[in-house]
Amino acid sequence: MSEKKIKTIGVLTSGGDAPGMNAAVRAVVRTAIAYGCSVKGIQKGFSGLLDDEIIDLNAGSVADILSRGGTFLYTARCPEFKTLEGQKKGAEICRKHGIDSVVVIGGDGSFQGAQKLAALGINTIGIPGTIDLDIACTEYTIGFDTAVNTAMEAIDKVRDTSTSHERCSIIEVMGRNAGYIALWCGIANGAEDILLPELYNFDEAAIIDNIIKNRKRGKKHHIIINAEGVGHSTSMAKRIEAATGIETRATILGHLQRGGSPTAKDRVYASIMGAYAVDALMAGKSNRVVAYKHGEYVDYDIDEALAMQKDIDPFQYSVAKILSI
Repeated sequence: MSEKKIKTIGVLTSGGDAPGMNAAVRAVVRTAIAYGCSVKGIQKGFSGLLDDEIIDLNAGSVADILSRGGTFLYTARCPEFKTLEGQKKGAEICRKHGIDSVVVIGGDGSFQGAQKLAALGINTIGIPGTIDLDIACTEYTIGFDTAVNTAMEAIDKVRDTSTSHERCSIIEVMGRNAGYIALWCGIANGAEDILLPELYNFDEAAIIDNIIKNRKRGKKHHIIINAEGVGHSTSMAKRIEAATGIETRATILGHLQRGGSPTAKDRVYASIMGAYAVDALMAGKSNRVVAYKHGEYVDYDIDEALAMQKDIDPFQYSVAKILSI
């Protein structure tokens, strides 16, 4: 146990919403109550903190939210919290409500906010919540599994109609500047080409050659999974159709990948991470990020976690290329 007893834990979700965030919040609330702590819900992330949008939470407050996508605490971006004045204001509002610890569920930007609160004397633990899977310290982030399954099912449907019309289809998936959703969908959906921001060299001629080669050997469709970080799917489709004479359509899946009921994996992993975060606080830890690494739940110093770099696994990408033949 920590020398200074934790009495009140605040919990917030920040940045882009992700399926499974509700499971994490539920776990934080109920684990904190099991320790005898009070819990406050901070609505709309750091923006809600600065606007003093803080509510009391109990075990009943988080009933029946496991299956709901999004975040029942809401979320928002908050440029003001990037300023020292905003950070000091946030810490003071925490103290006003008796909040001595905050669990922050979000991505790297959210962790930077947690880092600033910790520097101002508020204990903080971060939980990785983002569909992009772009947090370097962890092999799992809340929402990725649901998002990639949502995208996979949509791409299967596009493939059906693409085959019926003997089309080429460019399907753009989310991920911001990270290509993990695109890579996983590329493998899961058997895409002929996968365009990742980390690896794409903008050689459209090679893609066009691949389409023509596949058509000559009797392939009735051609699926290109395009990551959001590459983008320009609509204009790319026009250029490919002009070069190949094959009808080419672009489908941008967009924010449907953020919504929907979370998968079992996102519910279970998020729940364990939420409980782990409270355990860490009760053990006297602060300025830490919960992570999943090599099959175990661990935690890292936020400064260390933010300094880490993450790249696409070259073996996974090579497998995708081989299987696309």
